Amino acid sequence: MTRLNVLLFAALLLSSLYLVRVSYESRRLFASLDKAQTEERALAVEFERLKAERQAQATPLRVEKTAREKLAMRNATPAVTQYVPWERPASAAAAGGAR
Repeated sequence: MTRLNVLLFAALLLSSLYLVRVSYESRRLFASLDKAQTEERALAVEFERLKAERQAQATPLRVEKTAREKLAMRNATPAVTQYVPWERPASAAAAGGAR
């Protein structure tokens, strides 16, 4: 009977140590998961902020202002437009004018 009691006590001791280890690992994993979720939320907020900033940067007025100031571009008007007449090459005219 004493052997059975010692064997049961050893099994109880081992199972309790295993339970403590599993509980510790579970808490550690939960803390890691919580940290990752917090980081995910922060990254999602940052992503939304960057998307809004990109939209603000790409407004037509801002693009036009940048084109005028930094690239020295201007609107195309008849006064600044040069038209180049298109002439058919001599070989195409001789071939029957088929395009």
